[in-house]
Amino acid sequence: MIRRSALLVLCLALAMPAVAQTTLNGAGATFPYPMYSKWFSEYHNAHPDIQINYQSIGSGGGIRQVLAGTVDFGASDGPMSDEQLSQSKVKILHVPTVLGAVVPAYNVPGVSNELQFTPEVLAGIFLGKITNWNDKAIASANPGVKFPDQSIIIVHRADGSGTTYIFTDYLSKISTEWAAGPGKGTSVKWPVGVGGKGNEGVAGVVRQMPGTIGYVELIYAVQNKIPYGSVKNSAGSFVKASLESVTAAASSMKTMPADFRVSITNAPGKDAYPISSFTWLLIPAQSKDAAKGKIITDFLNWMVDDGQKMTAALTYAPLPTSVAEKVKAEIKQVR
Repeated sequence: MIRRSALLVLCLALAMPAVAQTTLNGAGATFPYPMYSKWFSEYHNAHPDIQINYQSIGSGGGIRQVLAGTVDFGASDGPMSDEQLSQSKVKILHVPTVLGAVVPAYNVPGVSNELQFTPEVLAGIFLGKITNWNDKAIASANPGVKFPDQSIIIVHRADGSGTTYIFTDYLSKISTEWAAGPGKGTSVKWPVGVGGKGNEGVAGVVRQMPGTIGYVELIYAVQNKIPYGSVKNSAGSFVKASLESVTAAASSMKTMPADFRVSITNAPGKDAYPISSFTWLLIPAQSKDAAKGKIITDFLNWMVDDGQKMTAALTYAPLPTSVAEKVKAEIKQVR
């Protein structure tokens, strides 16, 4: 009897139609990785037949893979250049997803105070001109803080990185020497420092090595319990990265370019955090597979309607309403 019942269950299972699984593959920025992981998981829960795999390999890798056509979508914190876009066989859309902040994270022995950084100090440190934590330029911005006689060890990204693009875009705006030297890009020739792979790698080195300073996306500093400083903005106010200060930076943008490739670093306004940025999904307007194109369209609409409600829990700022409406119009191009 038991054997007959087991056989019946097996026959019924074999008779049931298999649910087709569609898998989308993406790669790119580590900056929004915690947010994207949450979104892709929640979307899969709502649509069990759809799996979205994402490799957090850095913006440079995301751009290369979307240009090569080896992924269904890429992701970057630095917009693709005109030259890069011209290399693509299909039109690539920049779809802004969330806003985030890059913060100066540090490990200074004996200092428990929240530090303040001026633009001049940040440029001086990363140019290799300010080399000790007790430098008078750092001390003058932090009255009352007793700094150790400790060499500064700079930690930067070793891989092509949108986080690097955001940080060097900022440095290029506030320092003519930086703009004329390393400049801005997903990869630059660093004057000094050691490299870490991904936001995770930089955060790990800073957490473990005394005397270090590095730049990471806000959530990585928060999750790893690494101190990070406030930065003096263009209005002369020291502002710490937060949902509110990142939103203030986005609000300073008067017009959004039609292709969404915009920089909001060093934004005006006393409440604006100066190292803020949008991050983008890089979406081929013409998918190789029409069924995947339809899924991508559906996901992007879900991201704008439902996904934005999940951003605050992971310390990302949601898209401004005006931008979200333009994004929904842009999504209609995806096929």
